[in-house]
Amino acid sequence: MHLTQKAIAERIKNIDVVIELLDARLPASSANPMLAELTQGKPTLKVLNKQDLADSGRTAQWLAYYNSQSGTRAMGLDASMAAPAKALIKACFELAPKRGGMVKPMRVLICGIPNVGKSTLINTLTAKRAAKTGDEAGVTKLEQRISLADDFYLYDTPGMLWPRIIVAKSGYNLAASGAVGRNAFDEEEVALELLDYLKTHYPALLEARFKLTGVAAMSDEQLLEAIGRHRGALQGGKKINLQKAAEIAIHDFRSGVIGRMTLETPEEFAQWLTLGQTLDAQRQVKKDAIELDRKIRFKKIPRPDLRPSR
Repeated sequence: MHLTQKAIAERIKNIDVVIELLDARLPASSANPMLAELTQGKPTLKVLNKQDLADSGRTAQWLAYYNSQSGTRAMGLDASMAAPAKALIKACFELAPKRGGMVKPMRVLICGIPNVGKSTLINTLTAKRAAKTGDEAGVTKLEQRISLADDFYLYDTPGMLWPRIIVAKSGYNLAASGAVGRNAFDEEEVALELLDYLKTHYPALLEARFKLTGVAAMSDEQLLEAIGRHRGALQGGKKINLQKAAEIAIHDFRSGVIGRMTLETPEEFAQWLTLGQTLDAQRQVKKDAIELDRKIRFKKIPRPDLRPSR
């Protein structure tokens, strides 16, 4: 992460436009705040990838939200989109109209969190296997330059998460989407948080997928057990295997077989962010108080006299 951050900070000096690839199912949660700091002041194209898996109505809300911001354009993208390279190149030239031609080629940095689909997009843009891909976080390891046209250079960087996530809901959403390695979270906990949101906003899709009724009235635990029972996730004594049920729920969300879903709206994320910032500030105050108390107590302890006795 440190090396990637350093590489971006160095590269950004000569970049004309930044493309930030976001997950259309969790646009704000998949936006790295460290990237916002590193690329501050640069024209930015927000690309909501995997829009075919997201709620189309909510995707429209997010595109309108980003397009209302100065120096920013936004567009949706998915595997079925025809000529994505043409659309991306056009949007970048709109953001930096003075660039172009062999004398002043367009220099674009593409970045995003792990497993957001960046390498797959690059391979689609170049119509060849230019970047390694995989259904796991952290496949791209090194920066690489790719030429999409004679006067258009694309610089790819490894996916990068930030070290501390202050919006709790974002952490769960990132885990549910696959941006976080599976060894870094508890599947049952993430599944319960995911189902808590889905049963409120997409109960009909859950009922259709898992042949259930009254999903909205179930507790998160009851819903997870019902999913496990429907899919045969059983262990000795016909007891529900909650770990297996959690894996099923997360897998079905990621693959889109439940239906098109988005885990946040601009208004919701703004509320989560405000709460997260408040709690983080409170934690910092407590941390500072503990540190101050430690220093005061340390100073009160008399230092031993190490001078040799006469």
